[in-house]
Amino acid sequence: MNLSVIVPLYNEEESLPELFSWIKKVAEANAYSFEVIFVDDGSTDSSWTVIEDICKNNPEAKGIKFRRNYGKSPALYCGFKQAQGDVVVTMDADLQDSPDEIPALYKMVTEDGYDLVSGWKKKRHDPVLTKNLPSKLFNATARKVSGIKLHDFNCGLKAYKKEVVKNIEVYGEMHRYIPYLAKNAGFSKIGEKEVHHQARKYGKSKFGLSRFINGYLDLISLWFLSKFGLKPMHFFGVGGSLMFLVGLIMIVVVGVNKLMAIYGNYRAPLVTESPYFYIAMLAMILGTQFFLTGFLGELISRSSQERNNYHIARQLNLSNKQ
Repeated sequence: MNLSVIVPLYNEEESLPELFSWIKKVAEANAYSFEVIFVDDGSTDSSWTVIEDICKNNPEAKGIKFRRNYGKSPALYCGFKQAQGDVVVTMDADLQDSPDEIPALYKMVTEDGYDLVSGWKKKRHDPVLTKNLPSKLFNATARKVSGIKLHDFNCGLKAYKKEVVKNIEVYGEMHRYIPYLAKNAGFSKIGEKEVHHQARKYGKSKFGLSRFINGYLDLISLWFLSKFGLKPMHFFGVGGSLMFLVGLIMIVVVGVNKLMAIYGNYRAPLVTESPYFYIAMLAMILGTQFFLTGFLGELISRSSQERNNYHIARQLNLSNKQ
């Protein structure tokens, strides 16, 4: 199969028929063998009914329905797991991403050899203060931390080699950092293409300003995991050892001063009267705790089996039933 298009969605009943028809038109015009996987993230409107109708009449359409709202990253994870196409394209369901961009993205992956191509919404049809400005600040920080020169990490329109989506784990709210996840998995040829961004035709945005706060926290978490996720002792152990060493040196200095006073036959203050004694004890205790934290981190590092356990209610036209 040439192409898999994954569409995560939440309450997008109005746009789905138009979106599928548009994707199908583009795929057939370019002679792609294709599938469209709709992942309903616990919608409360009639989105799943619309998906059922589309799947009945179109074998290329497939559907996954969550029992409740998990988020975009879990939806992408389940879509990636089911994707069969040599090239996997992700796009939002609100019609702000244009399916007409698919052939160019497909070509960049299949002919130009990119592992991942991210869309860049250079001209956005979004509010400046609540979306555009925070997005610019967020992307600048993500570029600095990740070392990947992309203008728009959060663009939902992306294309991947099949090997990429089968070798990365998208969880929590890490969908913003899929390029960073791909880089950490060894897929280094990451490109960017300017794409057309359309004004929302139906409904309203499901994301608020909180996503940018969560985005920064996720970025810090991802940076830490990429650096120390498999070796937490390198972070906690080094920090703990340094703190313990500083505390030990301070306690030795306090003790030596006391001994010198005793042998010099002059009165020295009690050890417990020195503030350095308590600072030293605190440093040694914290150092020990840091070290033990690193040791425990080594034991449990990346061992959770429940990270991507999502309860799916129903699936349509999928061979790999869960």
